[in-house]
Amino acid sequence: MTGTLLLYTRWSNEENGVCEELDGLGAMELAMKTWAKWVDSIVDPSKKRVFFVTMSPTHLWSRDWNPGSEGNCYNENMPVNLETYWGTGSDLPTMSMVEDILSQLGSKVTVLNITQLSEYRKDGHPSIYRKFWETLSPEQLAKPESYSDCIHWCLPGVPDVWNQLLFHLL
Repeated sequence: MTGTLLLYTRWSNEENGVCEELDGLGAMELAMKTWAKWVDSIVDPSKKRVFFVTMSPTHLWSRDWNPGSEGNCYNENMPVNLETYWGTGSDLPTMSMVEDILSQLGSKVTVLNITQLSEYRKDGHPSIYRKFWETLSPEQLAKPESYSDCIHWCLPGVPDVWNQLLFHLL
């Protein structure tokens, strides 16, 4: 599978000493369930507030919002204008698993879902304007889409909206 990061985790259940191998989603689910169990047993909602911020998407492939194209976020200057847009930069199976686990915690956790909100902002990345360790060479600048940063976010920008949403919830 090209362009897909596969994660595997080995973990041991102390009770039976068996070492199991988990894929990335299984490992994330194990971690989330452990965290949720801790929150459920420790957090008193009348005294503490817990916020869970979902993952930040990337915009590495323009074919997500412009089928047939082969670019990335380079030269993008408008948000995605598709109402139910989900790009490949969001891991929907993980999002679904996280949503299921968090829903079991009820009012003990407030979810700040920045994932889909940020999916629309293909224009919010630094692209070639990010400060790299060294200045881009003329060869690199000749093919800027190869060196565009479509993972990090511009400041001010999208992360400021995340902060405004959090401040509103507080």
